[in-house]
Amino acid sequence: MSLPLALLGSQGLIQTLPDTIKESALPSGMAEGSQFCSCATSLCWLDLSLGHSCHTTSLSLPEVALEGEGDAPQPHGEEMRGGLPPRAGAAPWDRPELGDCGRAMWAVGILGWLLLPVPQVTGARPCNPKDFGHGSVVCVCNATYCDTLDPLVLPGPGSYVKYESSKAGKRLERSEGRFQSSLRTPGLLLTINISTLYQHVKGFGGSLSDAAAMNILKLSQPAQDNLLRSYFSESGIEYNLVRVPMACSDFSVRPYSYDEVPDDYELKHFSLADEDVKMKIPLLRRALAMSKRPLLLFASPWTAPGWMRTNGDVRGKGSLKGKAGDKYHKAWANYFIKFLDEYAKHKVTFWAVTAQNEPLAGLFTPPQAPTIAFTAAQQRDFIAQDLGPALARSPHRTQLLMLDDQRIHLPHWAKVVLGNATAARYVAGLAVHWYLDAIVPPGCSLEATHKLFPEHFLLYTEACTGFFMFRFAVSLGCWERGDHYSYSILTVMNHFVSGWTDWNLALDLQGGPNWVKNFVDSPVIVDGSKDVFYKQPMFYHMGHFSKFIPEGSRRVGLHSRRRCLLCQLEHVAVLRPDGALVLVVLNRFGRDVPLGIQDPAMGFIETVAPAHSIQTYLWRQQ
Repeated sequence: MSLPLALLGSQGLIQTLPDTIKESALPSGMAEGSQFCSCATSLCWLDLSLGHSCHTTSLSLPEVALEGEGDAPQPHGEEMRGGLPPRAGAAPWDRPELGDCGRAMWAVGILGWLLLPVPQVTGARPCNPKDFGHGSVVCVCNATYCDTLDPLVLPGPGSYVKYESSKAGKRLERSEGRFQSSLRTPGLLLTINISTLYQHVKGFGGSLSDAAAMNILKLSQPAQDNLLRSYFSESGIEYNLVRVPMACSDFSVRPYSYDEVPDDYELKHFSLADEDVKMKIPLLRRALAMSKRPLLLFASPWTAPGWMRTNGDVRGKGSLKGKAGDKYHKAWANYFIKFLDEYAKHKVTFWAVTAQNEPLAGLFTPPQAPTIAFTAAQQRDFIAQDLGPALARSPHRTQLLMLDDQRIHLPHWAKVVLGNATAARYVAGLAVHWYLDAIVPPGCSLEATHKLFPEHFLLYTEACTGFFMFRFAVSLGCWERGDHYSYSILTVMNHFVSGWTDWNLALDLQGGPNWVKNFVDSPVIVDGSKDVFYKQPMFYHMGHFSKFIPEGSRRVGLHSRRRCLLCQLEHVAVLRPDGALVLVVLNRFGRDVPLGIQDPAMGFIETVAPAHSIQTYLWRQQ
């Protein structure tokens, strides 16, 4: 069922840079007289059955095309307007209204901007916005231009920094402020309590599927670098988790395994595919080289070689032949070790593997989908008798995650597997997917599991939007899909989940490729024909967590006191390993919320959570 969520529109504006500004003085990629920005009136729909989706309607105003898909944007934000404050409610790329005096101030501001020392131009680059009529904007990147962030620097004592993204167009926009000694009565007061410590954080990231790798490699080398830097470098959002499918998934262009020689129980013919050697491994090595943080790679199998499966095919419904402890299960367990061995030869090592992607999906899968069916008891026995011992005997220090399926199976699945002492000894954590979260509350699934098995961490390992949206798998610029990501992250972190992994790092305009036509959306969409990629609101929502909450952080106590019924926000507070505090605040609704933040050791922050926005606050304690 779908409902109109909001009718959103603003006056489309064209801004032409003054002819007196010479091309040599402009940022790379910006031509003289380049025209910028268009906003469209569009209707955004909320899909109540499976999550959020934004659909275009015929109400869209004519769009003013960018001079070039990847041209550098007009500088925006209060600090780049030549001293002119923005109009109330203006999007960051709207031109202020100028009188005679204003035009003079504008000229002075432009002159001052041009006279800045060259090194200052090498800092953070603003978003190059493009509106596709889905409620908000994407940021356009190509071989010569992409928006960037400055490396994170903690503020001085008594100060805080705030990063904000919004439906109105802000994208991780940075500002600073100072703590106060007192606070007017806010509608909502959030109080930090660092004496109450919860789970450690593993991190945030996405998946390098075959489809993601193919899309990245469709771009020119400089554009590829910009995309990888956007995800993994200090000038980007610094992902530290990367999931890698073992052989094919549905997001491949063909079904395949690493050993299709029948009855090769010793796996003498095991060999990585071109998708690994020519695509995923080179990209992983580039990401590893770009990242200042250690990357935690984890692998997940979708399917086994056809000769190991009951239906004789890598596709369709089926399970492993035989039972735990037999030659098929031993061979399948050693298949994991061979995978780790071969990747290690290319200097790529894995932090963890999951026992099976969506093991119960194998009972209901479409005929073409690659999968293996396991019940909880079958997974328990496979881990206890085959996979666990194989990993323990191997030279790899690779951890094992169980489940890798929906939270509707918790805590039952955990009771079956971890209730067995032998299996529990080999399992480090539980992997969870988000697709059916609306069916079961987090308290009676995630939190209940944590209370039963507190030594085993919970990690979200797959999520995406646009699934089962046959006409709108990709919705460029849909803010609500980013909201859906952040709402999930905040909810599950507050119920003992230690990290969150998106599905495909990059897809094409159709939401693929996918050889079973199961198209979905992605934080980055690639248009290889134009050598451009679009960073969606989902990308920036992810960045509000991944950039600022590194591995080893811990969730801390956060008390909410609300004085107004409509002051509804989602939030989480985290203590970083360096002692700094991070607070993420999400406002999914259409009204501003006055907000107070109290750190008893520092004082108060008086602020506002704007309508349809996400903010990350960061400060160090004295």
